[in-house]
Amino acid sequence: MDDQIDDFIFVTYEDAGLAESKPGYLDEISDFIDSIADDLWPINKKIHDNPELGYEEYIAHETLTKFMASRPGWRVTPSAYGLATAWVAVFDSGKKGPVVSFNVEMDALDGIGHACGHNLIATASVAGGLATAKIMKEHGLSGKVVMFGTPAEEGGGGKIRLLQAGAYRDHNVDINLISHPGITKDTALMRTSAYTAFKVEYFGREAHAAASPWLGINALDALVTAYNSISVLRQQTMPGDVIQGNITDGGVRPNVIHAYTAGNFVTRANTQGRVKELKKKVDACFQAGATATGASLKMTPVQSYADHVPNRVLGAAYRKYFNALSPPQPIPGNDELGEIEGRTMASTDQGDISYAMPSLSAGFAIQPGPGGNGPHNPEFAKAAGTRDAFERCLRVGKALAGTAVDVLTQDGLLAEVKKEWRREIKGN
Repeated sequence: MDDQIDDFIFVTYEDAGLAESKPGYLDEISDFIDSIADDLWPINKKIHDNPELGYEEYIAHETLTKFMASRPGWRVTPSAYGLATAWVAVFDSGKKGPVVSFNVEMDALDGIGHACGHNLIATASVAGGLATAKIMKEHGLSGKVVMFGTPAEEGGGGKIRLLQAGAYRDHNVDINLISHPGITKDTALMRTSAYTAFKVEYFGREAHAAASPWLGINALDALVTAYNSISVLRQQTMPGDVIQGNITDGGVRPNVIHAYTAGNFVTRANTQGRVKELKKKVDACFQAGATATGASLKMTPVQSYADHVPNRVLGAAYRKYFNALSPPQPIPGNDELGEIEGRTMASTDQGDISYAMPSLSAGFAIQPGPGGNGPHNPEFAKAAGTRDAFERCLRVGKALAGTAVDVLTQDGLLAEVKKEWRREIKGN
């Protein structure tokens, strides 16, 4: 028998015709955002280099509203809905059609600046909103584009307050788009955790800790008992359950039985339903501290965020545009894998948006610093201020705009998006 030699022909993904075709509006969107990059860079840097806490984003508010007011066709409302640093910008075609919206985050973290990259979130959303309006105008599309300047994502629930004030309802918003930087893989299907934050206080009675400790009620013992009970509880919690806390008041001095202690605590879980179940178990730990010591317990709710529910229809549109922009790592087309890669234990008030309307929260990777640290680390704050991170967020802005344009132009797509949203919300 003659020797047989196997010949191999290497065929690329694109050559095989398996790659998605180039989206129709991509070049126009990309060219427009490239044309305004030099206008957006100083805005991005000003926000990054002047970090402000939630509801105190005065520099960011002024910078963004002035810039948006300078863009033709946009109507800007500063200090909107009773919030000093919230704002709304609207581009209205004057013709009835879908209403697409973008959330623009602005706040930073105490002591470590823009270590969550909200300057990049703001820039991507502004770029995406402006590009959507440009396509709408150039092609005579029906509908409306709305940008919401959303303060205080870091624990302040700015988007929730805007929801409660009727901001999204007033503009008849159909969908909402946003993004978030990190160091993990790019994703179109980000699913975050639900969380609830609360303050715990114990009230005891002072006594001399050496001469007559039996006359006292030790509030620190109550808190330590609860803290240790939570540590024991963790063995019986489910994957996805997270319990966090810190002691803010631990007593006055060693020779006094501590009459007051306090701490801040958070419970997180995959869904709102699960976080309620977990919170009951955690509450029992704090009650155990009170029972064991005789101290009085006071628990005060601080803030709760819903889990973010991704929308696979919006995710498919975003993925199509994002992958066509030649990213370093294309987003896989498998939705099941996409949701696994898009899962994060972090929480955001964008989750509450996703229960009110279809939401896309795209995750995108930026180059970390030398230690490889992700969000909520000073190193990430420095990384978020680089030109490379800015250019990556512009790519995201292009894909967000493409998603919005698809909703504006493709018959039946919005109905499909809402059908998927109702299915997902019902399942949660």
